[in-house]
Amino acid sequence: MAGSEPRVHYLAGFSCPLGGLTSGKPRVLCHEEEVFLSTGSEFVYVYDQEGGLLTAVYQFPDQVWHLQLLALRRALYVLCARRGIYCLSLEPRRRWSSSQTSEDNKDSEASSPVITVDPEACVLPDTTLCAFTVHDDVLVALVQGPAQWKMQLFERPRPGEDCQPGGLVGEVELSTSTPPAGPPGKATVPCFLPVLCCVSPPGSKVPLGHPQGCGGFMLEKALFGLLFGADATLLESPVILCGLPDGQLCCVVLKALVTSQSAPGDPKALVKILHHLEEPVVFMGALKTEPQAEAAVESVLSCEDVYSDCLVALGHHGRTLAIKASWDKSGNLVPELREYCLPGPVLCAACSGGSRMYHSTPSDLCVVDLALGGIPLNSEQPQPDGVPGGLPPLLCPASLSICSVLTLSVLPNTPAGDTELLALSTKGCLMTCRLELSSEMPGPTRMTTENTGQKIKELLSGIGDVSERVSFLKKAVDQRNKALTSLNEAMNLQDVLMATCLLENHSDFSLDQGWTLCIQVLTSSSALDLDSAGSAVTYTIPVDRLGPGSQREVTLPLGPSESGVLDLPVTVSCTLFYSLKEVVGGALTPSDPLEDPFLEEQPLDLLPEQEGICLPLSRQTVDMLQCLRFPSLAPLCARTPCPLGPAADLVDTFLETCRAPSSEVAGPAALRAKYLPPSTASIRVSTELLRAALEDTHSGVPLCSATLQWLLAENAAVDIVRAQALSSVQGVAPDGTDVHLIVREVAVTDLCLAGPIQAVEIQVESSSLADMCRAHHAIVRRMQTMVMEQAARGSSPPDLRVQYLRQIHANHEALLREVQTLRDRLCTEDEAGSCATAQRLLQVYKQLRSPSLVLL
Repeated sequence: MAGSEPRVHYLAGFSCPLGGLTSGKPRVLCHEEEVFLSTGSEFVYVYDQEGGLLTAVYQFPDQVWHLQLLALRRALYVLCARRGIYCLSLEPRRRWSSSQTSEDNKDSEASSPVITVDPEACVLPDTTLCAFTVHDDVLVALVQGPAQWKMQLFERPRPGEDCQPGGLVGEVELSTSTPPAGPPGKATVPCFLPVLCCVSPPGSKVPLGHPQGCGGFMLEKALFGLLFGADATLLESPVILCGLPDGQLCCVVLKALVTSQSAPGDPKALVKILHHLEEPVVFMGALKTEPQAEAAVESVLSCEDVYSDCLVALGHHGRTLAIKASWDKSGNLVPELREYCLPGPVLCAACSGGSRMYHSTPSDLCVVDLALGGIPLNSEQPQPDGVPGGLPPLLCPASLSICSVLTLSVLPNTPAGDTELLALSTKGCLMTCRLELSSEMPGPTRMTTENTGQKIKELLSGIGDVSERVSFLKKAVDQRNKALTSLNEAMNLQDVLMATCLLENHSDFSLDQGWTLCIQVLTSSSALDLDSAGSAVTYTIPVDRLGPGSQREVTLPLGPSESGVLDLPVTVSCTLFYSLKEVVGGALTPSDPLEDPFLEEQPLDLLPEQEGICLPLSRQTVDMLQCLRFPSLAPLCARTPCPLGPAADLVDTFLETCRAPSSEVAGPAALRAKYLPPSTASIRVSTELLRAALEDTHSGVPLCSATLQWLLAENAAVDIVRAQALSSVQGVAPDGTDVHLIVREVAVTDLCLAGPIQAVEIQVESSSLADMCRAHHAIVRRMQTMVMEQAARGSSPPDLRVQYLRQIHANHEALLREVQTLRDRLCTEDEAGSCATAQRLLQVYKQLRSPSLVLL
């Protein structure tokens, strides 16, 4: 901003607590040459700018939260935390000589005597008071109750006078209050204090003292009436404006509040909610957004006042509200509300009485201008944003290169075109900042139709530059991620079960934008915990372009999971999905959104996120029989460690090398293999059923070997099993546990009336109960498929002994009841008793896993 370099002059330094001052509590006021200052501690300082020295230092019993000065009455009202409101008479005092420059003495108050405030100066004692404002002969206070904010109106107390209970002339509840968190029974300091100010109608007398000191301002008649209604206009009553920490902006008509105790009706009807900022309100003020033409200014009599035509409110995080009276397209006068977003968090703010507003953040002090370029309302020239006399479309603050200002005040009586600010920094430095602001302040805050296009071009150019930087940074991040992935794989090498999915286009068309390959990996519940639920992971791979005859290969992990356990079986489902929202949205989006802005209103969001065409491709289940590895079947020269075996533990390796040759291994697996028999499960299938199912693919092969080949048909070792005509095989599960498959022919007696039934028994043995259950589940799944296929052919089973089947069924029901009893007993017995119960439970499970039935 040209011509806006501030000239900063440091006046004095004040002591601040460790860690610096905090926002929200310090205050600084100025009247003529006197500065009234509070740093948020228990002290209030009176500083003389002309002499460069302190005239008084007042000490209060607790933190000072707010100051308000009635200059003509020489009275200073002070809100002391958890005490109430004090009133001090500012009679002329003897001045103490001290050097006030920050270079000579930073703690300037150290050489001035401290005046302890008399407890009788507390004119309104109340521990719940959080804010107040004084207007003429009344004092408005805001107290925080356990559930509601309450506004109270008192006769203005004078210095040396007690405010008796009879002084309360009005009271109304505002909105829900959230008490500050803290220990029960102990008051805590709130993070944000409410903000109160008095808005006067045009034509009323000027409040006592300087407007900045009394916390009030005047609004023009049109805006005053639109905001506060006919009651405030007809009564010519001031209005108390309140900004709450929860973001509510509400108002109460002062004269209506005076008569609220005697008038009938609901007192809450006196409260009007203007807006909700959804963040703590930290400042409220008024601005002039329509500068008068030079001729008009010359015609204004010296006794007339030019009132503010815009009400502004700032939130802690930078959300800004501006309200102004403007003409709509039908020629009606309506309130125009606009929300802006300024840099935050906002520590403090101040208005200059013109069109400029200053606000401070931890990193900068900024100024914004709400004037519209000096175009009067009755002018026929086009107004920005298409609304005559409307608010600017956006605000871009200009930096003043001053940081960490905690409280701010605009000094009056500065030369024309200049502005002087009085500020207190987080380090406790009191300073003045003189700004020589030119009359023409560039930027979008004074935007016209001519520079709007140029500004938009600059913004788009900046967006292009940012886009290039983002693209470059994204590429660099991708390269770094690939390098880190490779390094991570090298440093943490472990075996993972991988699945490869091949997508091949056999059609005459290409798959282009909008197509996505979705692969869902669904794990079953744990074999040992029947109550556990499975989990699903879906991988989405965009199909950019897949021409006819082209194929794409996708490799993805199946396990183990984060717990280190491979949950089998795993179901892999492949689906092609065509997103209508992506394609339709891309087709309706214009190449230049500035050319067709109305397309932003098209109801594209009505399309569901998953609206599209779904084409199921395949569904494959991976179970234990497919994951078994058979290192003993490979040639000696090609035998390698199990690719899915667990990584060797370093401690076990060290103990293994230290073990003597004749000593025995004492690991958990060895102890389990030595002292516990392997877990076993079996299933029997009639020879007739197996021959009928395998005659087409395994004719001329011994039935036991053909059965084993059929079970391992999807395993990589099936060729070796077929070449060696094996009927039993020793395999290794993914976790390194041995799994033994045995297929043999047996005769089942006592089942058929015609005599014994020839059957094939498939037995699974493993030292791991979980792996045995997973292998048994895989065998049962294949048998179910085979039985359903044979049943469709219409084969009939032989005549069976029904009494024998009933006996087997009764025995199984007894075993199941015993299982439930044993499981209930395990929950109540001690360690010694539960050991015997667990052994019996394993025996019952073994009997259940080896039934005397056969698949026919």
